[in-house]
Amino acid sequence: MQRRQFTQSLVATSAGLLFATASRAVGVQDPMDSKTVSIGCSLGLTGPLASLARELKQGLDAGLAQANAKGIHSREIKLVALDDGYDAKRSEDNARKLIADANTVALISCMGTPNNQRILPLVDEAQIPYVAPQSGATSLRKAEHRSVFHVRASYSDEAQRLTQKLFSMGITDLAIVYQDTVFGREFLADVTAALKSTGQTAAPKAFKLDAEGKGVESVVGQAVAAKPMAVLLGTAGDVTAALVNEFKKVSPSTPLAATSVALSGDNLRQLGGKTAGLALSMVLPDSGRTSVALVREYQKAMRAAGFQDFSARSFEGYVNARVLAEGLERAGRELTRGKLRSALASLRSHDMGGMTVDFSGGAPYVGSRFVDLGILGANGRVVG
Repeated sequence: MQRRQFTQSLVATSAGLLFATASRAVGVQDPMDSKTVSIGCSLGLTGPLASLARELKQGLDAGLAQANAKGIHSREIKLVALDDGYDAKRSEDNARKLIADANTVALISCMGTPNNQRILPLVDEAQIPYVAPQSGATSLRKAEHRSVFHVRASYSDEAQRLTQKLFSMGITDLAIVYQDTVFGREFLADVTAALKSTGQTAAPKAFKLDAEGKGVESVVGQAVAAKPMAVLLGTAGDVTAALVNEFKKVSPSTPLAATSVALSGDNLRQLGGKTAGLALSMVLPDSGRTSVALVREYQKAMRAAGFQDFSARSFEGYVNARVLAEGLERAGRELTRGKLRSALASLRSHDMGGMTVDFSGGAPYVGSRFVDLGILGANGRVVG
């Protein structure tokens, strides 16, 4: 083949490949013809927050199994959950794979603040519906993210509620122990802002753990030496359990308070009686409060899926799955990513039986501002 012919053939072949690739790209209006549609999720089933991730996935599994049992337009919903070890780069890679799959109609509850910082630009580009990022970080809640539907209240909402409650009890001298991560630094900023809103001029006494959560004994010693009236914990998962354990050993009378993501059910069981008196902010009703219809349905779904332990994290996964299922029901039989996105945006005062989800405010879509406070007893359950 002469050089000119070779060049023309190469250009033609390249153009054909580009066209083929573009034609296979998943568009927001492409119909989902399959009887099974996938819901993508990337979360740290291994790594530092594995116990939180496993419980979250249990709730997602239970919620989607319940939806499949009831039936949504004769389609089966399949959860495709990829492990990222709580590594943000792996989360991004997982999200790319999930979004590129033509059968993936939505993402749900990918876990972690830095992880979601990598994922949201991909969601914006693909215009794929994304329900309930598993983070309450304010930095993720921006008007340009028009395909993202947050379900939970923000960490800022939690910090405000915790701080106001402590101040109402006369506890004004606060310390915060936080991890040097995106989540920890944002929570420190949220608590500082909440203090200013009460008229407090002094910033909280801040004590920083490294990103790996090392140096717990040293940091707890510094915090106790500062003699605060209460300590807020800006940490999540196993490191929170280590902090609670150390505080109870060194200064058992120091009041401790933490956020909704602080401890998994496994952490609470491991701590045993050391949980007594720990204050937590909650973005859902107590998962053990069976007087609430939504809680009863959650527990029923968990048992049906073979899970006997209940926790705030699995309850949140279940609620997130229920919100997605409602969107799929409203999207109708001719399902596309675009129709699902519009259906989710149409949710107005949707009563789930003890919790209301409402996306009527527009982007950034935040379905709930629910925040409650609970005090844990020695059995790890909310007692007040």
